[in-house]
Amino acid sequence: MKSMTMSKPKKQKKTMAERSNTLRAGVLGSNDGILTVVGVLFSVAVATTNQFTIFIAGLSDLLACAFSMASGEYASVSSQKDTERAAIEKERELIKTDFPAELAVVADYYVERGVTQETADKIAAELMKKDALGTVVKVKYDLQLGHYMSPWDAAFSSLVSAASGGIFPLVAMTFLPASIQWPGTILAVTLSVALTGFLSAKLGDGLVKTAMIRNIIVGLITMAIHYSVGLML
Repeated sequence: MKSMTMSKPKKQKKTMAERSNTLRAGVLGSNDGILTVVGVLFSVAVATTNQFTIFIAGLSDLLACAFSMASGEYASVSSQKDTERAAIEKERELIKTDFPAELAVVADYYVERGVTQETADKIAAELMKKDALGTVVKVKYDLQLGHYMSPWDAAFSSLVSAASGGIFPLVAMTFLPASIQWPGTILAVTLSVALTGFLSAKLGDGLVKTAMIRNIIVGLITMAIHYSVGLML
């Protein structure tokens, strides 16, 4: 009698879109962590010179920002995932009730890309015969069956990155010598937001220089506004 073994199904590899979404959440979380924490630090540090008070204020904001970013990212990606699933179920039903129309959509997709009508019809028929639902959702929504953005991955990425980003201004403001505390913090924030600008541009195929300059300007404005708020306290 031959022994039978049950093998666990292999975990599907993440698509480029899934990995990019997680990285995007991380970069945005890091940028928000930097700017949120430095804003609180500047406001408090102008109003008081007590280093412990400054540190606790900054740390509290770092934790609040990290968990806020994580929960927001989780809710956003969950909503996107629900929308994608609903679209797939809609197409599943349409394939059953109106297959010719779905077939025509796939054929038109290839015609629009320069394929002759005759060839497009053949391609559509072959693809729909092999995997009707997968073909339709790919053509209509650029989705891949079984691959959804992970809310938990995005949330964890935002949580870690926001906390990591907030550490730069927190450490600079609370641990640097008093003589270089302010310029050191400004430099730390400027360099860190320039880095997040660089990474966001690379991930989104944007203009690196423009993204870096934009982030630096936003960072400087954020510090100036919160410094002014601190003067009023």
